[in-house]
Amino acid sequence: MKLTKGFAALALLSAVTTANAADFSATITGTTDYDFRGVTQSAQDPAIQGSLDVAADNGLYAGVWASNIDWGSGDPNVEIDYYAGWGGGEDITWDLGVAYYTYLGASTSNYAEYYAGLGWSYFEAKVWYAPGYAGLSGKNERYFEGNVSYPLPANFGLTAHIGYTNGSAIKPAFGQSSYMDWSAGVTYSWKHIDMSLLWVDGSDMKTLKNTPDDIFSSEARAIFAISTTFPWSDE
Repeated sequence: MKLTKGFAALALLSAVTTANAADFSATITGTTDYDFRGVTQSAQDPAIQGSLDVAADNGLYAGVWASNIDWGSGDPNVEIDYYAGWGGGEDITWDLGVAYYTYLGASTSNYAEYYAGLGWSYFEAKVWYAPGYAGLSGKNERYFEGNVSYPLPANFGLTAHIGYTNGSAIKPAFGQSSYMDWSAGVTYSWKHIDMSLLWVDGSDMKTLKNTPDDIFSSEARAIFAISTTFPWSDE
């Protein structure tokens, strides 16, 4: 199934909106770098990001997310992603969905990616599959990730992530057929503000180390992010 500029995701968003007890939220984030699977999308410069989300009691959800990006001279300068899915569970959680990545001024790079995930306690595992990664027709990408989020006293938390990317599109896109990325850090929540400080490392992608002007750099770096989600709760 091919999505066209997120229309399928927006259609599901409309369906979620009409469901009973739909919850709307909006999140704004400031980050020192926009990282995607160990590779900077903003040339290691700050990014402002925002999302609009709707979720229903039956587990359906949908949303749109945007960020500034820096891929070098010229376009694109903005990424807008659409996503929709279905999730639920209590002791064991599950999540199925699709995301569609769009880049203003570089629509040939747009692509869809499907995902499935399972979670238990502090742990989550997720698999992603893009049949036409980055607009490369007939070339696929697979991403496997594991995440841990462990709460600490006083609203602190520990977080860790490991991911592995492969597929027929990776070598044509980056000059290396597969790579691993990982991150680890601490989170903190204060009233309605969430903060994180992570050490992110995608340097297993050796072809993207020491890139000019840090465009698509995979080198290890510290990333600080701060965000808030509306509507604010009085709890």
